[in-house]
Amino acid sequence: MKFITIDKKNWAKGIEKSRETYRLFGPVKDKNGSFIRDLENDMLPDMSCHDSVLSVKSVLFPQTEKILFTTLDESKEDHHIMKRVPADTRQRAVVGIQPYDAKAIQLVNLNFDTDDYRDPYWCDAYEATTFVGVGINKPGPFDFSTSAGTGPFSETGLDVLMADLDNAYLAKVLTDKGGAFMVSCGFDTIADEKESRALFDILRKEAEKNISSQIDTGKLKDKTVLELHEAPFWDDIAFSCINCGTCTFVCPTCWCFDIQDEAKQKSAGRFRNWDTCMSPLFTKHATGHNPRDSKTQRVRQRFMHKLKYFLDKYDQGIMCVGCGRCVKSCPVNIDIREVCKIMNSYEKKE
Repeated sequence: MKFITIDKKNWAKGIEKSRETYRLFGPVKDKNGSFIRDLENDMLPDMSCHDSVLSVKSVLFPQTEKILFTTLDESKEDHHIMKRVPADTRQRAVVGIQPYDAKAIQLVNLNFDTDDYRDPYWCDAYEATTFVGVGINKPGPFDFSTSAGTGPFSETGLDVLMADLDNAYLAKVLTDKGGAFMVSCGFDTIADEKESRALFDILRKEAEKNISSQIDTGKLKDKTVLELHEAPFWDDIAFSCINCGTCTFVCPTCWCFDIQDEAKQKSAGRFRNWDTCMSPLFTKHATGHNPRDSKTQRVRQRFMHKLKYFLDKYDQGIMCVGCGRCVKSCPVNIDIREVCKIMNSYEKKE
């Protein structure tokens, strides 16, 4: 591990230099908020953004992704045989992301890269990506990341963690991939390790001190699935929900998708699209049967997955990094922090 000082006067030049090696992504502001975008030439990441509408997940797992293609021309020998769309193997770097979003990538990776199955689209993109985060000096009111297993200066999943020091950035290089990115930018001013560690520690403590929102998950592991599944509070929680799916759309750890085939003239493709457990259509079978045909069942599924099923299956904490996006975006003010409190404190009456 090493520390590098980057004068902000040299920042733009270094980022432009890195384009010789990397395809760049990062937060960009527009009238609807900040989004993680493909950074075109002369476009820099907004390093002051600490509340992007969507997370870095969309770089590895796009909202819509063509995964297979074929020809319908029967004069061709390989007609109607689906083949994988050629993968983009170029190195890519996502610059300026929130640290808790990097932790979210690690949680999603538990689902897409397993001993039984390796999703090639996710895994190939993950292996090609370098994650450069910037610490959040002043966390917002929806941030409860410290009690969700991460934080405003968390290093989990990052290759480089940067601290904003007004006139300069101090970069903590955490992996070889991170070191390679720094080299590609030409950033090579080594900082004193002892002083840099102390500074990062001060910034982290100050940032964490400013987080006023907390959740308690300590009792969730000991509760049985049926105990929570059959609890009487789900109708009350779901009462105001309109099943819009906004919570799943903005969530950095949701991974549900649907598959659609499309044909046009002599060609056809198979697409993977984000989907949501909050949609009535999501679990509807071809027979017409729907095991979660009521709003309450769908709301229960979402929170049970985030706060219980994932916890039990992977034993790596809850399926949430405390970014607060779902709380901020919900049009009817359903709050995962309150739901977690209800679930964690629930005691079944004998």
